[in-house]
Amino acid sequence: MRSMELGQGSSKNGAMQVEQVLFMNGGEGDNSYANNSAPSREATLKTKPLLHESLFDLYCNGFPDCIRFTDMGCSSGPNAFLPTLQVIEALDTICSRLKHKPPILHAFLNDLPGNDFNTVSKSLPSFYERLKTERGHDDFGSCFIAAAPGSFHGRLFPPCFLNLVYSSFCLHWLSRVPKELVSECGIPLLNKRNVCVAKTCSPSSVHKAYLDQFEIDFTSFLKFRSEELKTEGRMVLNFIGNDKYHTGVFELMEMVLNDMIYEGLIEVSKLESFNFPMYNPCVEEVRQVIEREGSFNIHQLETSHISWSVGYENDNKGLELNEHARAKNVADNIRAVSESLLANHFGSAIMDDLFHRFTIKISAHLEMGLGAYTVLFIYLIKK
Repeated sequence: MRSMELGQGSSKNGAMQVEQVLFMNGGEGDNSYANNSAPSREATLKTKPLLHESLFDLYCNGFPDCIRFTDMGCSSGPNAFLPTLQVIEALDTICSRLKHKPPILHAFLNDLPGNDFNTVSKSLPSFYERLKTERGHDDFGSCFIAAAPGSFHGRLFPPCFLNLVYSSFCLHWLSRVPKELVSECGIPLLNKRNVCVAKTCSPSSVHKAYLDQFEIDFTSFLKFRSEELKTEGRMVLNFIGNDKYHTGVFELMEMVLNDMIYEGLIEVSKLESFNFPMYNPCVEEVRQVIEREGSFNIHQLETSHISWSVGYENDNKGLELNEHARAKNVADNIRAVSESLLANHFGSAIMDDLFHRFTIKISAHLEMGLGAYTVLFIYLIKK
């Protein structure tokens, strides 16, 4: 797998390998991604109609006996198998309507090598059992699932191998922090005391640096997937975007980190040398990259919004919302996806205090009626 740099840390040349430190919290504990991934699940559920449409188009174009599908950025926990289950359900529905035998499905679950693939593997028997009881799959011959560790910013599969590529809530992660932000020896150059592109206080040069890195990474992603997909193969994607109106949740995180500097809990130099390797593009930025790269036709590109606290809201429908519990739910979700980076840079000792403060900051934000992700939903067809 190709190496990726955060542009901070203590390894050679002041850079650390993202693949070594970026991973969702594993296991099934209170802070695990398995128990704190409701926004990602909601995005996957919202993508289901696009996935069904892409599979109908794909299957009716030649009625293949086998479909090879990959979920890029599968992570672990119950979400890891949800897209695969949706593909199976869609193919069963399509083939039942056409009175065809469903094709064999080869599903490849991809994520960085640090992902908790052990938990994923241990969950396979129960997933197959669910297929038997819910879908009537009496044997495993119709569905084969394998892990495919590696970075989706690089090549992962043979040429003309895949029929369908899927990715949910992942492509806003960059292969590295833009090199313009921190020098090779870890000296902050731009975006001091911010941890992402802050709408109100990051200079335009920071936005450009992040946008340039996103364009490099997304172009690479499209190029490699075009090589791996068969002609007229499909790609269904969703990831966090930017509509310029909603405050990003990581902007609240940077407020908390600055508060901890004023209290002497974090060194200024530590914060100034930290930036999250992520960028939330707007629709036109995504469209321009796709059209410039040139391998895919855009069948659909639209946005929707998902509440930061969608998991808590779904679990408490019809009940009076407890704002602190709601805010803690959001903070726990963010902890599950960001703690590996934060603990690696700032140390694990401050994590509990950091996320307690983060919960308070989020609560104030939610009380103003704010707090939603802008999510891009994309359906592409290889030319």
